[in-house]
Amino acid sequence: MRRERSLLPSVLAALLLLLGSLIGLAGRAEAAGSLPCDIYGAAGTPCVAAHSTTRALFSAYNGPLYQVTRVSDGATADIGVLSAGGYADANRQDTFCGGSTCRISKVYDQTTRHNDLTPGPAGTAGMGADRGADASEIAVTAGGHKVYGIWISPGVGYRYTGVASGVAVNGQPEGAYMVASGTHVGSACCFDYGNAERTPADTGNGHMDAVSIATTCYFAPCTGSGPWIEADLENGMFQGDNGSNTANRGNNSTYVTAMLKNNGQTRYALKGGDSQSGALTTWWDGGLPTRGGYKPMQQEGGIILGTGGDNSNWNMGTFFEGVMTAGYPTDAADNAVQANIVSVGYSGQTNVPNGPQGTITGPGNKCVDVAADDTGVN
Repeated sequence: MRRERSLLPSVLAALLLLLGSLIGLAGRAEAAGSLPCDIYGAAGTPCVAAHSTTRALFSAYNGPLYQVTRVSDGATADIGVLSAGGYADANRQDTFCGGSTCRISKVYDQTTRHNDLTPGPAGTAGMGADRGADASEIAVTAGGHKVYGIWISPGVGYRYTGVASGVAVNGQPEGAYMVASGTHVGSACCFDYGNAERTPADTGNGHMDAVSIATTCYFAPCTGSGPWIEADLENGMFQGDNGSNTANRGNNSTYVTAMLKNNGQTRYALKGGDSQSGALTTWWDGGLPTRGGYKPMQQEGGIILGTGGDNSNWNMGTFFEGVMTAGYPTDAADNAVQANIVSVGYSGQTNVPNGPQGTITGPGNKCVDVAADDTGVN
C-alpha cells in the first residue's frame, strides 16, 4: 500500500501532462483549421471568390483548385487537394502532363458561387484574347508539398466576364488579397487581382477595385523603385489619397501578401507584408481619391487575374492565392489571415521559371513566337 501511494502522485502527474499535451494539440489543430475564408467568414465578411493553385482556402474545401489542358490532345484534368483543407496534388498534374505541355485553362472558385476564372477575351486595350499560363512554369513548396503557381507573362490572364455572384457593385464594400511574387514584377499594365468591369473595356474612373503589385509609379513622386502595393481603381494605380503616397516604401520580398479593402463610399486601405514571416504594414488607410468618379465607387463586379480591366495584359507576375470578400474586413481578420499565410511556409524562388524545358514547334512544324517575350533564340 505504501508503494502504491508513492506511485500515485507520479501517475497523476503523468496523466495531467498527457492531458495538457492533448489540449495543446487540439488548440494547434483548431488554429491550423482556420484558413483565410474561415477567418473572414467568422468576422462577418465572407469570401465571395477564392482562387488558388496551391491550397484550399476553406478548411472544409475538398474540390478542384484548377484545370489543366494538355496541348498534345486537348484533354483536360482537374487538379484538386490532397485532403480537405489541404494542399494541391501536384503529382496529379505531373502524371497527366508528363511528356506534353499543359496550360492552366481554369482556376476554380472555392466558394459555392462558382466564380471560376478562364483566359479572358480580347478587350479595348487592343490586345488579343488571353492565353492560359504554362501549368508547369513555376513550382514552389507550400506546407512541405510541391505546388505550382500561375506564371503571368505578357498575353496571359484570366477573367470572370459578367457580374460575378456576390461581388461588390455600385459602391458596395469589399476586400481582396493575393499572395504574389515581389521579385517577378514589371511596370507595364497590369498585374491585378480583384473587381473589374463586366466586359473588358475601360468604362471610367471608379469602375475597378483591384489590388496590384508592380513597379508602376503612376502618380509621382514614389519612394524607392518598388514594387509597390497599389489599388487599380481604373485610370490610375493609387498608392494613397489622390495617387501619390511617399510613405509607401514598397514590398520586394520573394512572396508578398498584397491587400486592398474599400468601403465603396469614402475610404480605402492598402496593406503589404512578407508572406513568409512577420506582420502586415498599412501603407494607406484614408480617403478615396477626390478625382471624379471614385467617391462613391462604381464597381461592376467582374473579376480579373493578371490583367487590367480593359484586358491590358502587358505586365508580368506570379500568383499563388487570393480571395475577395463581401464587406469591409476588420484589421483583426486581416492580421489573422496574414498569420495563416505565414504558417503555410511558402518557399522557393518566384522569379525563375523552373518547369520542364525543351524545344517546341507549332502546328505543321512551324516556328513559335511568343509576344513580348522573345530572346532571339528557338
